[in-house]
Amino acid sequence: MVRLSILDLAPITQGNNAATAFRHSLDYARYAERLGIHRYWLAEHHNMPGIASAATAIVIAHVASGTTSIRVGAGGIMLPNHAPLVIAEQFGTLESLFPGRIDLGLGRAPGTDPITAQALRRTLATDPDRFPEDVLELMGYFSPRRDHAIRAVPGEGLRVPIYILGSSTFGAQVAGAMGLPFAFASHFVAAMMLPAIQIYRASFRPSKNLSQPYVLLGINVVAADTDDEARFLATSGRESFASFRRGMPIQLPPPNSAYEKDVVPFGAVPLEQMQLVAFVGAESRIAEGLQKFVDATKADELIATSAIYDHAARVRSLQIFASAGSALRAPTDFGDAATFERGAVYGCRCVEGTVAETLIRTDESRTVSGGKITKQVLREEIRERAAGKQCG
Repeated sequence: MVRLSILDLAPITQGNNAATAFRHSLDYARYAERLGIHRYWLAEHHNMPGIASAATAIVIAHVASGTTSIRVGAGGIMLPNHAPLVIAEQFGTLESLFPGRIDLGLGRAPGTDPITAQALRRTLATDPDRFPEDVLELMGYFSPRRDHAIRAVPGEGLRVPIYILGSSTFGAQVAGAMGLPFAFASHFVAAMMLPAIQIYRASFRPSKNLSQPYVLLGINVVAADTDDEARFLATSGRESFASFRRGMPIQLPPPNSAYEKDVVPFGAVPLEQMQLVAFVGAESRIAEGLQKFVDATKADELIATSAIYDHAARVRSLQIFASAGSALRAPTDFGDAATFERGAVYGCRCVEGTVAETLIRTDESRTVSGGKITKQVLREEIRERAAGKQCG
């Protein structure tokens, strides 16, 4: 079996507001819980008129408080926007309120445009290339050690599972080197999906939390009782995505038949050439497409987002997705991953630094946003961090 999960962008539809989006998200999560969906993630985005989950930790609390058993978390928190200590405290608080149900997915993109990123950080000095070091620092705050100069309260000693998110091979390397699960954003940028999965599995180093690779893949799903209805419903997401690509994000619009030409059936384009992964149709078409996708990727988990304007139609799509995915076949053993979810344990920050040095050795340099950062620079940064008094 393959796990089925939900990624909710808390869509603000045209003619509505964030308050309506939050009510719909909670209702949607409750349906997901009743249908046996494994986890429900919300994503951090800023300055996006059609996405209400900017204050991600607060929306997670809203959803978790209105459900009882489904895992709830971030898919993800864009770590360069935040101090690791703040995220440790926020998710330590969530784990204290909803024990055993909280996930923390971490990405290194800003989740917004450059101007908004500067407004969030108040400086452009924040370096996304420090993402591995920031992850290690965050993990250190969850360590049970009590002799750190800086402690996350709540957070210290709590077992919050961490997932690495990515849309390129960089995140795959980070997740592999740290022995953490890897979630790829194939729901909106699929070009590097297959290379990233291969790199992650090849570079995976077993950790005390996870002994084998675990891959989650983002997908778009728009399901309905007929293929024609699903194709029409999917035009909302296509129009929204087209506006976003033009640099003009909008609220999620009602369906528009003018965009039906942009709805391409799964399989019409080779997997390695897809811009994004989407399944649109009635249950039989969805089930067939999901099985082919799992066969090709060997995914352990599929996490679906559905850009559907009408809330009732979105709920119906969720029901069909759950039914279509219930028979997915894959050689997955959830024992290791289930143990990880029940309680990840993170060590001292300076000890964990050796993992980052392993990551640095994977390539001579990395190019990000047109600039290079050498492994020597990163190694010096790690040594400086390890030389601090964070480990007593």
